[in-house]
Amino acid sequence: MWDYEAAAAERLEPGAYGYYAGGAGDERTLRDNVEAFTRWQLRPRVLVDVGAPSTATTVLGHDVSLPVLVAPVAYQRVAHPDGEVAMGRAAAAAGTVMCLSTLATSSPEEVAATGVQRWFQLYVFRDLGVTREMVDRAREAGFTALVLTVDTPVLGRRERDVRTGFTVPPDLPVPSLGRGGVTPHEALQLMSPSLSWKDVQAFADMARLPVVVKGVVTAEDAHLACEHGAAALVVSNHGGRQLDGVSATIDALPEVVGAVGGRVDVLLDGGIRRGTDVVKALALGARAVLAGRAPLWGLVVDGEMGARHVLELLRAEIELALQLVGCPRVDELSPAHVQQRR
Repeated sequence: MWDYEAAAAERLEPGAYGYYAGGAGDERTLRDNVEAFTRWQLRPRVLVDVGAPSTATTVLGHDVSLPVLVAPVAYQRVAHPDGEVAMGRAAAAAGTVMCLSTLATSSPEEVAATGVQRWFQLYVFRDLGVTREMVDRAREAGFTALVLTVDTPVLGRRERDVRTGFTVPPDLPVPSLGRGGVTPHEALQLMSPSLSWKDVQAFADMARLPVVVKGVVTAEDAHLACEHGAAALVVSNHGGRQLDGVSATIDALPEVVGAVGGRVDVLLDGGIRRGTDVVKALALGARAVLAGRAPLWGLVVDGEMGARHVLELLRAEIELALQLVGCPRVDELSPAHVQQRR
């Protein structure tokens, strides 16, 4: 994955690379999301039949062949002209789910045409009519879940963007927000800072779709999410792009899993760079993980084929890790397969 990121950095303008690669503040959480995985060690078991390792699992009751979902990433046509359409094709080829960002530069209908299993990531807007239209459009296009992002009442201070002066091209459309699309600047001004727990069940009722709450890092909020109708949770700190200084997601995962107590699926994003990272997260109780930057770097370098190659690299690394840890199926991973480094 690191080779892909280095190649992507060479291809992108410095501002665009900084937008995708950067985080909030001093970027401590951004770095710690990756480094925290080194604080967890695998505990391999030997003399286990691992002749046929399997990465297949289920998420929200749907079969996927890879426990790595594609996380929502905004403005993918800044990364590659084919943008989210190419990413959808890559995810479909890998047999996994793609989460389409509200701030996508391809329409829900264009992504639906790729045939990928798809969830729609939702930011809530001040105008409920805008939000309702977006949700209705996603449902009509065959999206099977809403990923409600709850850690962005306001945008974090992303200082790389300040230093480079990067702004998303003003003429780049955001087609999810109305059939004609709006500009990125207009989209950011529409977001509501007033989302609360009572809205979670309301969105589920309105959408008639499962609601996945993305942005939970504490037991308290995990309990509240379960009590307010969430179908699944994503342990996420927005890739270190919102509040700097919060826990790395792999460190927050055991607390959230314990609070959920099996009531709903728990997923994780943040810091996924290797198949061993995925195996550690699953051993600690995640049903699957989401990866955003890793497949994005593949998209930058070689469009659909680059993103697909990254996902297949992760699959190969997961299979190898399963064999060497002595656990042939991802569904059989448990806390017994991981420990904190002493």
